[in-house]
Amino acid sequence: MTRDTSYDAVMRRRPEIIKAAVGVDYTQFESGSIAFDYDGMMRSTGYTLEDVINIQRGFAIGNTPLIELKNITALARKLAKGGNGARIFIKDEAANPSGSFKVRRAATSIHQAKRMGYAGALAATSGNYGAAVASCCAKSGLKCIVVQECYDSRGVGQPEIIEKARKCEALGAEVVQLSVGPELFYTVLRMLEETGYFNASLYTAFGVVGIETLGWEVANQCREQIGKDPDVVVCTNAGGGNLTGTARGLIKAGCNAQVVAASVDLTGLHMASDTQFNKKSFTTGHTGFGMPFATWPDRSDVPRSAARPLRYMDRYVTVTQGEVFYTTELLARLEGIERGPAGNTSLAAAISLAQELPEDAVIVVQETEYTGAGKHGNAQLSFARQNGVSVSLGDPKEEVPGRSIVLPAQPGLLKAKDADLDHMRRSLIRHAAGTVDHAPTGADVRFLAEETNTDEAFVRSVLNEQ
Repeated sequence: MTRDTSYDAVMRRRPEIIKAAVGVDYTQFESGSIAFDYDGMMRSTGYTLEDVINIQRGFAIGNTPLIELKNITALARKLAKGGNGARIFIKDEAANPSGSFKVRRAATSIHQAKRMGYAGALAATSGNYGAAVASCCAKSGLKCIVVQECYDSRGVGQPEIIEKARKCEALGAEVVQLSVGPELFYTVLRMLEETGYFNASLYTAFGVVGIETLGWEVANQCREQIGKDPDVVVCTNAGGGNLTGTARGLIKAGCNAQVVAASVDLTGLHMASDTQFNKKSFTTGHTGFGMPFATWPDRSDVPRSAARPLRYMDRYVTVTQGEVFYTTELLARLEGIERGPAGNTSLAAAISLAQELPEDAVIVVQETEYTGAGKHGNAQLSFARQNGVSVSLGDPKEEVPGRSIVLPAQPGLLKAKDADLDHMRRSLIRHAAGTVDHAPTGADVRFLAEETNTDEAFVRSVLNEQ
């Protein structure tokens, strides 16, 4: 009998396709109401932190350098009031085999795929994660398919995504490139069903526990190198897995550093818009993913996302595209380290945040990413100009996403902007309450307090506002 591959039929089969492709029955964690067993889902991987460390060592992943940016710290101190200017360090995740932190989450996923007997793995990603999955599949002898949203309807592709496709292919993956739109998830489901491959989703517990080693390393390397814990750890935030895993790793290391999320401000641009797709210069680490995934994590390709950043973030700040490109050049010119712009989102924020803290405080920028070809800042700025976006020097506050990129005329204009965390928390609570046809239970209230890193009184006050 021929299987119905129409859009509606495939979407109806989504639960069984995902279950077969991940090997996890998510219904076991459900309560029938808002609450679900998040901790139980995370434990269900069966991997301890020590297990994950050993898995990653087998892939030559982790133990990446923690580097003090002495010249950038000196610059921040010149800009700060007397006595301020925290020491800034970067965790150089570009030193990993695929050039980014995402190989940590890929390692546990591909180890699990191999262990369960899958012939290959599939990942939907703009590219850095695809390269990570391809790298681990190559080492494990598994086949790999990477599905990208790459082009607008004119067939014009972003140079950053095209570069990452090259890297995926170099590591042995088959890359399927799509135009922007709703067909991505449908295509992924069809291919999972047709191939029987493992769904190496960014949002499974297997992926997020892989990032816990990053937070654990940050804490322990700080202790070894400078004799103290970091005061602040800044995480570039998109879908939330980076921050969630890092924060969980810090907790497991007994470190109570403040966890700050940082995203590029792309307010006004719609991520799925064909006409706006090539108007943005960042394909990840921006508010188009960071805000909606924080306020409702379960919009991913698995029933329950393991990436739940509001549980862990203490502060959320945004920076502009121009500030990130400028910081990318600062890192190269002042520290002799050339890295990809998207990975410097958190560094742009850290330079501003360092000025708020005393000189004996420590900020760790928790990741970098490789650069090259289309990922380079110059290529992205040239592409922006080709798509009608003006590029100029001035005050980044005047930047309008999709219309202009304003590079700071001087470093004192680097200023991270706080997002309203309480507004985001309220949004999540209201959304959750709208998913059930009854008043939230006591268990629901406790769950929502955990989800929003608040307390039951806060949750009840929001519910009473409705």
